[in-house]
Amino acid sequence: MGVIIGPRVIEAGLSLRLVLVSPVAVAAGFPSPAQDYFDGRIDLNEHLIKDITSTYIVRVSGDSMEQAGISDGDELIVNRALEPRDGSVVVAVLDGELTIKRLKITAAGVVLQAANPLYPDIIVPALADLTIWGVATRCLHHV
Repeated sequence: MGVIIGPRVIEAGLSLRLVLVSPVAVAAGFPSPAQDYFDGRIDLNEHLIKDITSTYIVRVSGDSMEQAGISDGDELIVNRALEPRDGSVVVAVLDGELTIKRLKITAAGVVLQAANPLYPDIIVPALADLTIWGVATRCLHHV
């Protein structure tokens, strides 16, 4: 089960460092003539975070979401202001335990679904205490 370790809140006004951005896309297939300069800097907050006041980053622990492209040690950008929908990857608190799963809303009820066949779906009982903390919007994956 993928468990969250220590959510870190991104405080309003806190900016990620500005990084250089290439003026052209870089080919991932065959090499192409490359530009040897960079075209200024970009603010990653502008590209990765829609609402800084309700966004935080969590580090993933475990492999239950690997087939969704979320690996152990990755960091997720999570927005608490977004409405969770069927199919959203969410940070959920189920009976006091944090987990990252895909939210499935069915006629029979709510299911927290792993993206790894080694982990069974969690069918949320009607009397369970379930809180959706937020919806994952980006995965920062280490290469």
